[in-house]
Amino acid sequence: MTEAEIRAAIVAACRAMNATGLNQGMAGNISVRFGETMLITPTAIPYDQMRAHDIAALPLAGAAENAVGPRRPSSEWRFHRDLLRSREDIGAVVHVHAPHCTALSIARRGIPPCHYMVATFGGDDVRCARYETFGTAALSDAVQEAMLDRFACLMANHGMLTAGRDLEQAMWRATELEALARQYHLAQAAGGAVLLSPAEIRAAQDMFKGYLPA
Repeated sequence: MTEAEIRAAIVAACRAMNATGLNQGMAGNISVRFGETMLITPTAIPYDQMRAHDIAALPLAGAAENAVGPRRPSSEWRFHRDLLRSREDIGAVVHVHAPHCTALSIARRGIPPCHYMVATFGGDDVRCARYETFGTAALSDAVQEAMLDRFACLMANHGMLTAGRDLEQAMWRATELEALARQYHLAQAAGGAVLLSPAEIRAAQDMFKGYLPA
């Protein structure tokens, strides 16, 4: 994709995640790798007002003060940059305050292997990163730890994060993670989730090879 196409796709994804209830207000942020740069949503602008030229360009080797654009990058630029810089298998990062994921994060609970869809996030569970103040290097460190060998995590008292090889895959995972969180919550209310075994999760992972959105 060209830079212009990526910028347009980020704007469209932001509007879609609010329209579908995956996110609300000006919460959440999205980044996409573009060469040695990441294109990331700007801070403090309603998504329905955001335009492609508002997307900030930040060198993966730099910091917020190195960003190029008419607006400052998201306050969460650190964990976006650090994930893209440290993980070659990640090309896009989506962070939202999805209701059911956020509720679990407030309880500081991850998602265990309650459904085979857990396998799409890289392991046999979805971890909950420890709480750290938003926008800090400490939060980025916590996210990196929770994302080790994973493509998703919850963030204590905050929200959730998903990643993928591109924006389409990262957004697909965000939608699936919120659905999984809702299903887990309902199962707990219905008497308690019955968990799958490690072998059952591994079998699901094998079945998913070649299935995930390209």
